[in-house]
Amino acid sequence: MMSKYKYGTGLTAFAAVLVMGFTTASSAADVVWRQATEQPAYSLEGRGHGKFSDLVGELSNGKMEMKVYPSEQLGKKGAVLDQLQAGTVHIYNTTATYMAKWEPALKYISAPFLYDDRAHWYRFMKTKLVKGWVANVEKKGGITLMGEYVAFPRGSWRVMVSKKKIGSLADVQNIKLRMHKDQLAVDAWTHLGAEVRVLGWTEVYTSLGRGLVEAVNSPAAMVESMKFYEPAPNITSHREYEQSVGYLTNLKAYNGLSAELRDAVDAAHAGASYYEQGLLDADTMESIKRLQAKGVTYSDSMDTGPFREKMKSFYAERAKKGQLPKGFLEAVEATRRR
Repeated sequence: MMSKYKYGTGLTAFAAVLVMGFTTASSAADVVWRQATEQPAYSLEGRGHGKFSDLVGELSNGKMEMKVYPSEQLGKKGAVLDQLQAGTVHIYNTTATYMAKWEPALKYISAPFLYDDRAHWYRFMKTKLVKGWVANVEKKGGITLMGEYVAFPRGSWRVMVSKKKIGSLADVQNIKLRMHKDQLAVDAWTHLGAEVRVLGWTEVYTSLGRGLVEAVNSPAAMVESMKFYEPAPNITSHREYEQSVGYLTNLKAYNGLSAELRDAVDAAHAGASYYEQGLLDADTMESIKRLQAKGVTYSDSMDTGPFREKMKSFYAERAKKGQLPKGFLEAVEATRRR
């Protein structure tokens, strides 16, 4: 039967044939993979991962099944990365910055307040420099990125969800800000004046309610599903950096698939990415409108120029100390449109 789903660029010719004419197989799958995700299944991102799982089954004609474990059911990041490397988990959905465990330079793809906009970041991500970093992870960690990393967005643009209203750089001074376990992000926001506290993603809601933190940075589309607005009813857009969701994949397992199944999972990734983009485009502002109707404030007018200006000295100091990856700032500048 004809597929009801739409697909973006990146599908192979072989996969396109599958899309146009798959049939549902009645037999059990020959290959079963485990996919660990951070977000709830009902969230926008979770629905995108669910679409990927559905498409794998459809495009493989039932020969492959993807079992999805949402909301960190299989453990926190460190534990799941270990499982991914061991091959007991086949796909882990998180940002590629966590591959910095094997290639430290990758943490700079989410360097705060450095890239002009998402288009600039796209150009940087396609450089030989970044491709070389991913190749190093494959060699050292046995993990690769499935498909085109930038294609599957994570929650649209970045915002700060806070107990008090945030309108300027002055307002983040000494604010108790939840941060993920990433030293670059911790150092950057400390440089900007926040009192950073590292907490797991699923601990944020309770911590906001108890006053352990006063604010959290989040993709805009995830604020509603994670219910952060309940203890912290103010949302401020700052677009600190661009972000996508990586399909971190066990390289040995991926290479061990037949050519047919590799084409199927690659096509499923492209299709799910396209689907996720559509969800975000249609739903993010609708989500914000629903929150505003509940009394939540939203601002997209904060001047982030002072943030970027203050961060110049942060990157300059790191460059002076030799702490930045070789060729990094040069690649950033080379991909900047003047």
